[in-house]
Amino acid sequence: MFTIFAKIKDRVEAFLNEKNIVTDCLNKIEEKTGIKKRYLALGAAGVTGAYLLFGYGASLLCNLIGFVYPAYYSIKAIESPDKEDDTQWLTYWVIYGFFSVGEFFSDIFLHWFPFYYVCKCLFLLWCMAPVSWNGSQILYRHMVRPFFLKHEARVDEMVNNIGGKAMSAAENATREVLQTLVRNRTIGPAEPGARRLPSSAPAEPTVD
Repeated sequence: MFTIFAKIKDRVEAFLNEKNIVTDCLNKIEEKTGIKKRYLALGAAGVTGAYLLFGYGASLLCNLIGFVYPAYYSIKAIESPDKEDDTQWLTYWVIYGFFSVGEFFSDIFLHWFPFYYVCKCLFLLWCMAPVSWNGSQILYRHMVRPFFLKHEARVDEMVNNIGGKAMSAAENATREVLQTLVRNRTIGPAEPGARRLPSSAPAEPTVD
């Protein structure tokens, strides 16, 4: 248990020592108030937790927590030569996607739960925790991966069929539009003839 907290503390310390928008703001506040930025971060975490319990717009804040931090480290993983962190954050995004789809259908019932957004935030934090047994790794190994390997061929067949039908439908729609345009141009009203230019020869005099 102490090892878990030590790893989380090390990750937080590493984040606070990096140069980014958050640490720049914390450094400026630390200079003006004299309060160390680690305590400022701890206070911000406490305020965030209280807001998730009682504040308005807790859903947006919870989604930002589950998106901004992983997105930041996903970009860093893409830019780094190490591929292990790429796998880590890809696994997180797979679980986040499944969770978002499930939440879309169950949110109408779950958002009435008193501590729903706190539980959701803790779940997302568990999924992105800097430990080998974090939520995304456990859920992927025990649920997503076995289901995917069992139904991979069928899913590939469905995806290929859907892609082929979509391509065929797009081609048919394009062909129908082109044929309609050609047909309308062919049977449309003839353009009025060009106006005759006035003759340059002098008009013959009329005889009374």
